[in-house]
Amino acid sequence: METKRCDVLIVGAGPAGIFCALGLLGRGVARHITIVERGLPIERRSCPKERTGRCVGCNPCRITTGFSGAGAFSDGKLSLSYEVGGDLPELIGVARAQETIDRCDRIYLDFGADPRVEGIEHPDEIARIRRRAIRAGLKLVDCPIRHLGTERAQRLYGRIQHHLVEAGVEMLFEHECLDLLVDDAGHKACMGAVVRDVRGSASGEPYRILAKETVVAVGRRGAAWLARMCEEHGIGHEPGPMDMGVRVEVRNEVMDDVNNVLYESKLVGYPNPFRDKVRTFCQNPGGFVSQENYDGRLAVVNGHSYKDKKSNNTNLAVLATQHFREPFDRPIAYSQQVGHLVNMLGAGNILVQRFGDILDGKRTWLEELTRSNVVPTLPDAEPGDITSALPYRTMTDIVEFIKAVDLVVPGFAAEETLLYAPELKFYSNRVRMDVDFNTSVERLHCLGDSSGWTRGLMMASVMGLLMGERL
Repeated sequence: METKRCDVLIVGAGPAGIFCALGLLGRGVARHITIVERGLPIERRSCPKERTGRCVGCNPCRITTGFSGAGAFSDGKLSLSYEVGGDLPELIGVARAQETIDRCDRIYLDFGADPRVEGIEHPDEIARIRRRAIRAGLKLVDCPIRHLGTERAQRLYGRIQHHLVEAGVEMLFEHECLDLLVDDAGHKACMGAVVRDVRGSASGEPYRILAKETVVAVGRRGAAWLARMCEEHGIGHEPGPMDMGVRVEVRNEVMDDVNNVLYESKLVGYPNPFRDKVRTFCQNPGGFVSQENYDGRLAVVNGHSYKDKKSNNTNLAVLATQHFREPFDRPIAYSQQVGHLVNMLGAGNILVQRFGDILDGKRTWLEELTRSNVVPTLPDAEPGDITSALPYRTMTDIVEFIKAVDLVVPGFAAEETLLYAPELKFYSNRVRMDVDFNTSVERLHCLGDSSGWTRGLMMASVMGLLMGERL
């Protein structure tokens, strides 16, 4: 097997991997950095659906893979508070997390991010919304947001990609990481990875890249692969919580109050009877519901939010969190199975259902959607019955939470409100690490959403920057 060498191997070119490289370069360290990425460079990342009107099943999906990862290609929002974005502050401390968020934000600004910050200009109106949330039994997390925008994020990350290439970072696009090279003799250590060029007819034989340090930052799309690596190579890990839910879409008029004051309202509740944590996530005023494809032909729903292109609707995720206990330890596989079941009912498409039909115990039909004020922004979503696929507990959590949100945002639980499924977040496997992101395998580090410690662009960037500076 052919062998190549580098000083630092980064698997994945999402925000965590990108900022790891920036952290290394920022310290002026002259090291050979190689980034392996399954997808395409930023200038070649475009979804054919914009031309064809339907998903053509790109393999891999151009929305979820490629330089800048999946998050930047959806809503492109940076949360500027340590309270949002996962559990990384538990690992590194609140002060360090917030300080690094501020530094990452300055880097994004240097590369052309919009200087405007959403959600900080109307304290009296925020207090009024919080009072309504308290009466509804919900918590409002008012986090400042820097909105990159789906289309502008692509240009921003294009500038970062150019900067890395100009600085001498080796970028191996359309290269798949097949395995990690772990030496079990004596102290278990990572020696690099086995990769393969997957460019069509040029698809080649696997070869090794030996590295002094290996950083795995494969994002949500690679979470299942990383979980398998942990099992096969004895990398310390534990099952984390599982987030499963729906993407909700309403008219902008329903959300105007919250959109204008906060831009993104993050509401958290623990509805009866199960008292599971349920939250809103990834709110897109004037946005578009989208489809993403994962390995195994799994279609999941997400949302896009552009700076310059707007719809008449607002969409956001409603996610229910569940913690599995022994003997079960495969929450990612469980989520995938539920997702495939939903896809089966939708003949391979995303399912959409009106909230009123869920309460009435019936499926939604196409002619009912055409009579609605809410025109679906995902036109090829299949009307059907989400409740026939999502687990009873998850569905109950979602219904009760939506009713509570209606007390904060009147009209949110209207009969015509649309629910799309499945919305799944693949970061359930949590890798055990110390504050310097060292795993139980020497010279191996795991970053970003696939590590189970972050959720979203900013916290993944934070983890990457700290890792690069540490190396």
